[in-house]
Amino acid sequence: MELHQLRYFRAVARFRSFTRAAEHERISQPSISQQIRKLEDELGSRLFDRLGRRIRLTAFGARFQEHALRILNNLEDARRDVKAMLGLHTGAVFVGVIPTVAPYILPQALRRCSKAFPKITIDIVEDLTHGLLKGLADGDLDLALLGLPVAAPELVAEPLWHERMLLAVPKDHPLWRRGRRVSLDEVVQEPFLLLKDGHCFRDDVLEVCKRARLNPHVVFEGGQLDTLMAMVAAGAGVTLLPEMASHRYRNHEDAGLIELTPPQPARTIGIVRAKGKFLTPAAKAFIEVLHKLAASQKQGKRKSVSRKA
Repeated sequence: MELHQLRYFRAVARFRSFTRAAEHERISQPSISQQIRKLEDELGSRLFDRLGRRIRLTAFGARFQEHALRILNNLEDARRDVKAMLGLHTGAVFVGVIPTVAPYILPQALRRCSKAFPKITIDIVEDLTHGLLKGLADGDLDLALLGLPVAAPELVAEPLWHERMLLAVPKDHPLWRRGRRVSLDEVVQEPFLLLKDGHCFRDDVLEVCKRARLNPHVVFEGGQLDTLMAMVAAGAGVTLLPEMASHRYRNHEDAGLIELTPPQPARTIGIVRAKGKFLTPAAKAFIEVLHKLAASQKQGKRKSVSRKA
């Protein structure tokens, strides 16, 4: 069994395609097929079911994948460990971020990291939570910025931001003209706008409503906060937004943000990584940047970000 065969197996299992796996590994498709057949012959079992153009792991393949990924990840950690001894604060960091965090945190984090550690390269993957959790489990990501908590015993998490949720309403709405905080009870009959299933912020909002014993009347589900805010501005309904997104909509012409009465709904954003995965000096440096950014934002969060702004 050769190391390159494990890499080829990992690629086919990941892409569910010999063609895409070959492109990723930069070899010909017949070559990667041949190596997989040799691997199957050595193991004495088929690793993939080939159903026309569809490829899927067999039960043997799924079990073998666990061992193959562990071997490849351990080798990668060993390589990184040795390289880390040769130079501090150099190399690449692979970071996953959810869409409701990426545009509000990453620009500042990348700018700070580039200034403090110019030799570090940050590779970013923006995806929904389930995709990023898979990236962490497969070893493709060093860390991810996700909504907490994350129910996975193979992962470790540390909180960074605890932020309020704000109510977004059209500026011709009576609640906006009233000019004061609003309770969730006051919007229970309002048409509600939510992110689509798969967004952890959607889950956070629904959990807030559940704790308040409210059943929101959902009339629209979108893929981005910008879409929800545009719908609010058009008078289609109301929604909740994370506080870190408030600066983008603070001066919106047709929609405004209102603070909610205590207990104010909130979410927690933190760093999640695979338990036991080697952290390179580059990854540690980026985590240091994130902690400093979170601390500075906490200090600057004394100003109101709703109507008072």
